Amino acid sequence: RYFPCPPSSPKNLCVALEIQCNNGAVFVAGRYNKYSRNLPQTPWIIDGERKLESSVEELISEHLMAEFKADSFNFSSSGREDVDVRTLGNGRPFAIELVNPRRIHFTSEEMKGLQQTINNSSDKIQVRDLQLVTREAIGRMKEGEEEKTKTYSALIWTDKAIQKEDIAFLDDIKELKLDQKTPLRVLHRRPLAVRCRIIHTMKAEYIDEHHFRLHLKTQAGTYIKEFVHGDFGRTKPNVGSLLNRTTDILELDVESVDVDWPPTLDN
Repeated sequence: RYFPCPPSSPKNLCVALEIQCNNGAVFVAGRYNKYSRNLPQTPWIIDGERKLESSVEELISEHLMAEFKADSFNFSSSGREDVDVRTLGNGRPFAIELVNPRRIHFTSEEMKGLQQTINNSSDKIQVRDLQLVTREAIGRMKEGEEEKTKTYSALIWTDKAIQKEDIAFLDDIKELKLDQKTPLRVLHRRPLAVRCRIIHTMKAEYIDEHHFRLHLKTQAGTYIKEFVHGDFGRTKPNVGSLLNRTTDILELDVESVDVDWPPTLDN
């Protein structure tokens, strides 16, 4: 009724105005150590103002972007540490998605060379086990993340003098259950909730009358700083309530992130 059948042949040929070729994303994984207490994991920008000049994400990705010649990247990791917390031991698993890379094929030796380039560029971080992975493999980094364990070392101050015997009982506490209300320091970006977390083991190392080091193995997602100082009673119990003293945390290190990914390489 409205068009002829069969339709008439077009009088003009189709003309390609632009052809754009894109590569699928490439994924790179590894583990990083952070040795600085003045380095955020991701760029620290508040109200459009940059607070610190660099980040773990940028120190790693700038070299990957240059070698893969990608348009952009997306960074993810198994948890994150605060700006003033070091990540030691075998490091924290991370993955980077490189969007529309111009180069996609790298030998294992070339990846080792790229890893060395990253490690030589800064004394604030080191990476290991750098490798190409699939998109599907990255899911293993997030699987059961809250069921994984993490090990920490905290330097703690007490207002009242302590002796070795005052903290010795901490070594005997196993599977301590905490109720942690969302910490005040992250309440602006995380919903208010009470989360149950577990401290699996603790070992106290006496230093002097007002200082000791506490080694902890915990459920992932536990707020360690708040467990030490109590966060105005928002974390119960806490080290202060256990010792019946005012306590605060001076330094915190992540000693291990117990996620068996990515595969360990012969570095």
